[in-house]
Amino acid sequence: MNEPFENGWIKPIQRQNLSELAYTNLRRALMEGRMKPGDDLPLRPISKSFGISATPMREALLRLVTERALDIDGKGRISVPHLTRATLVEIRTVRGFLEGNAARQAALTAPPEAVDALERIHADLAAAQDGGDFERAIGLNTSFHLKLCEIARLPVSYEVVSNLWVRCGPLLSHLYDGGLPPNWDPHPHVRIVTAIRARDPDAAYDALNMDIDGGGAGLLAHVRD
Repeated sequence: MNEPFENGWIKPIQRQNLSELAYTNLRRALMEGRMKPGDDLPLRPISKSFGISATPMREALLRLVTERALDIDGKGRISVPHLTRATLVEIRTVRGFLEGNAARQAALTAPPEAVDALERIHADLAAAQDGGDFERAIGLNTSFHLKLCEIARLPVSYEVVSNLWVRCGPLLSHLYDGGLPPNWDPHPHVRIVTAIRARDPDAAYDALNMDIDGGGAGLLAHVRD
């Protein structure tokens, strides 16, 4: 009698292959605005930069193409896509609903230590802004919004929201082009944290959407009609 593990379906478990590592790094770079719409991602140069061969890099890039985070043309050229105005508006609307709901849920259920972690992210963001390190501030802004979904314990929302950030992230390189909106005193992140601590779900929802509406308004100038 054969043992079930002798039938060839079991494969060695790998901690994390090179393709997965490349995918994770590229995905995070897109979310944090480290790549801009229209940027080309030529296979061999980017593989060399990562210190890996072309095969795992190709797998990572094509995975992102499948997820519509990257574009590929008829010649196989891979690039960061340009969003249309309609697409960005839709992404902002969906984010407002899902992240707003996460803010509501966090106000109802998040433990104090989770709110402390969220507050620390914004404190680091504010310090980066004050120091003129806008690249770091953009990355921390992404982290703040994803952390909000995490502390709300809404894993499906987290997954959807993170995918939306991959799509709109390349536009974030323009986030500080016009400075901060004049009515952001206090910053909406501070309002979100304050509302969550006060167990005020409506105020948390409103502050979150204020952040999306105000912070993303300037990005509309950088999309295609």
